[in-house]
Amino acid sequence: MLDYEFLLDDFFIALSGVPITLLVTLISLGVSIPVGFIFAIFRLDKSRFWNKIIGVYVSFVRGTPMIVQIFIVYSSIPVLLKSFFVLLQWDTDIYKLNPIWYAFIVFSLNSIAILSEIFRSALIAVHREQLEAAYSVGLSTFQAYREIIIPQLLVVAMPNLCNATTNLIKATSLGYAMSLQEITLRAKVAANANYNYVEAYIAIFLVYLLLCSLVEYGFKHYEKKLRFYKFGTA
Repeated sequence: MLDYEFLLDDFFIALSGVPITLLVTLISLGVSIPVGFIFAIFRLDKSRFWNKIIGVYVSFVRGTPMIVQIFIVYSSIPVLLKSFFVLLQWDTDIYKLNPIWYAFIVFSLNSIAILSEIFRSALIAVHREQLEAAYSVGLSTFQAYREIIIPQLLVVAMPNLCNATTNLIKATSLGYAMSLQEITLRAKVAANANYNYVEAYIAIFLVYLLLCSLVEYGFKHYEKKLRFYKFGTA
């Protein structure tokens, strides 16, 4: 029998981890969106050296499990920083660093690879004649991308951006491996006392379902506003 009283209590405990989950998600997206867009532009120029480097990076991220990436970052960065601090003779205990900083790094690196492919496919879908037309009326490259290319690009990319964002939110559940006090870890720790793991997983399921549904609704609402730019009708 399910302990419904604990299930309700654990739901609110899991809910208390939402701010950390959202913070990691927003910071990761804030870093990965501009970097991913720049990487996408480099990927379109097949003659450049950077195209091959970025391609290897994207293949590594897409071809390895997220949990492996977390362990690599969480294990290697402290060792590298400790060696760096010893070299500079700084007396700093790197192992006391808040795990949220590792979460920012690993989820940003992962999202950069995912978003660069989303933006690359969206850029291909926008006709290059749009950029040439912008040059013909005297717009700079920055103005052309801001006023013409990016709005149309977002129309194409929005469904995939929504998927990437919801997947990122769900991926933060792996933050428990870094002792990150997010939704999953808080709910599981509360369940340890009486082994109410079934109730804990149901609570986690409900919180993520609610959170991702709200994010999906927000993206759909914004996507309707972007239809003005569809197929260059703006």
